[in-house]
Amino acid sequence: MSKVNLLDFDQAGLVTYLQSIGESPFRAKQLLRWIHARGVIDFEQMTDLSKALREKLKTLAEVVPPKIVFRKPSTDGTQKWLLQFSDGNCIEMVYIPEERRGTLCVSSQVGCMLTCTFCSTGKQGFNRNLKTSEIIGQVWIAVRELSQQNKEHDRAVTNVVMMGMGEPLLNFDQVVPAMNLMLDDLAYNLSRRRVTLSTSGVVPQIYELQKTCPVSLAVSLHAPNDTLRSELVPINRKYPLAELMKACQSYLEVDPHKTITFEYVMLQEINDSLDHARELLKLVKDVPCKINLIPFNPFPGTEYQRSSNNRIHQFFDFLNGKGLITTIRKTRGDDVDAACGQLVGQVQDRTTRQAKHQERILKGSSI
Repeated sequence: MSKVNLLDFDQAGLVTYLQSIGESPFRAKQLLRWIHARGVIDFEQMTDLSKALREKLKTLAEVVPPKIVFRKPSTDGTQKWLLQFSDGNCIEMVYIPEERRGTLCVSSQVGCMLTCTFCSTGKQGFNRNLKTSEIIGQVWIAVRELSQQNKEHDRAVTNVVMMGMGEPLLNFDQVVPAMNLMLDDLAYNLSRRRVTLSTSGVVPQIYELQKTCPVSLAVSLHAPNDTLRSELVPINRKYPLAELMKACQSYLEVDPHKTITFEYVMLQEINDSLDHARELLKLVKDVPCKINLIPFNPFPGTEYQRSSNNRIHQFFDFLNGKGLITTIRKTRGDDVDAACGQLVGQVQDRTTRQAKHQERILKGSSI
């Protein structure tokens, strides 16, 4: 019988699991502290659990985070990990340190099914959804890797963004328990403002997230009209901008002090003109928001180019001049391929080349 990975459970899930094996619900809090706050995966070290429970857990359960294939630090302090799961699939995780915070960018799927035309991950196709254990396991690893005080959670990771590989709202049932653990004061104790979910605009699930786990919301907008956005972000054909803006307005009802962050990748002479800026201003006028302009990070095979600094700053100045809070994301980690999917893509390319080379050798030997 295969063992249950306890990383798959938030607190409510742990309570249910413990009851199913005849144990008291209060043990869930103890397990959360050991596994997430302290990073302990050996049941024998969980000394406030009874010996009988420890023996039972050793038989029935385990705590298995993803495997680190390698860690790639950037000269600017950004760090990127390639992580592998038991089925051989890989995903990426990125840590971006700043003066007063450290942001961890977490993946929710192996690949992505949305095929946004400017996205490296989208070009690689979709493999599968990640389990809760594989999502929160990324946070578990980063906290241990980055912490200095006895490998415990010492706040190196202050923010988590669900902006890595995949569309998190298309893996809703696994993502929400993972975010519950990020928020749980017995696990990672992050506030809702410090956990951000980024979506390309899966409108029905935005409403579900509002009811279930209303963390900070970022929307990958990237275009100010339906024609262009449907070209860049194909899901817009199913959920056009009018529906998306309505969902964003509704989302803010759970906390009127919040704002939506609209992510806007800057593509040279595609979406970066002043006319586009005027359209964008009109589009978001009824949604409390801020705009995050993202200089495009080119990857092999892309047809797009990064907007010039001049065009980015003209766009920025226009929006700020009209009173719309706008920022330009600092370009980080270029030397470690920090655009989502680039590192996995390189590894897959090498693996494919090695397989083809091996196939040629075998064919040659059989002649």
